[in-house]
Amino acid sequence: MTYYMHSIPGRLRLKIPAIRRNPEEAKAIQALLKGLEGMESIRANTITGSLVVKYEPGRSLKERILAILKENGYFDETRAIDMDHFLIENTSKAGRALSKAFCGWAMGRALEGTSLSFLAVFI
Repeated sequence: MTYYMHSIPGRLRLKIPAIRRNPEEAKAIQALLKGLEGMESIRANTITGSLVVKYEPGRSLKERILAILKENGYFDETRAIDMDHFLIENTSKAGRALSKAFCGWAMGRALEGTSLSFLAVFI
């Protein structure tokens, strides 16, 4: 289970696996954060498991928000990745998939029209 975190002044985006396909958990998190002074909006996306919190930029609510989520078991900062790590992880997955597809295509082309082409189906 991977958590994602991106923060700029006044805005915090979190990927929280507990709210993915779980509207009840999303509502529970929104209720937890709703009463914080300086909070502007809380938007949960249960399709992606994403939570976007907007607050007054002059306030340093990020630490308080994370503390509330950690206390209630919704966020594990030790397992969180930032944008750089998120991109690296996902581009390497995409690279592996493309590599497999290309090798399969090349193997099929190389064996095309030979008696070994039948074996290529099983590779």
